[in-house]
Amino acid sequence: MTGIRELRADLAAHVRRAAAGHPTVITIGGEPAAVLAPIGEHPSPTVERAALIASGAVIAPRRADGRPADGTVPVWGNVRLDRLLREIRG
Repeated sequence: MTGIRELRADLAAHVRRAAAGHPTVITIGGEPAAVLAPIGEHPSPTVERAALIASGAVIAPRRADGRPADGTVPVWGNVRLDRLLREIRG
C-alpha cells in the first residue's frame, strides 16, 4: 500500500511498476482508496459503457456523433436534476 503523499513524490516509478504488472493500492489517511493497475487488467471505458447500457443501468446518449451539446444551459437553484433534464429534453 502506498500513501497519497508517497505517490505524488514518485508517481512515475509507481506508474512504471503498474505497467509492469504490479498493482499499487493507494491509501488516503491509511484507508485504501484506489488501485493503480495495468490497463490490460480492466475493461476499456467503451466496453464498460456498452455493458451498462445493455444491462439497462444507463440510457444510451441520444447523440450518435459524439459531439458535446452546443452552448450552455441555464440552471435554476433548488431544481431536481430529473426535472431539469425533462425540461431540457422536452
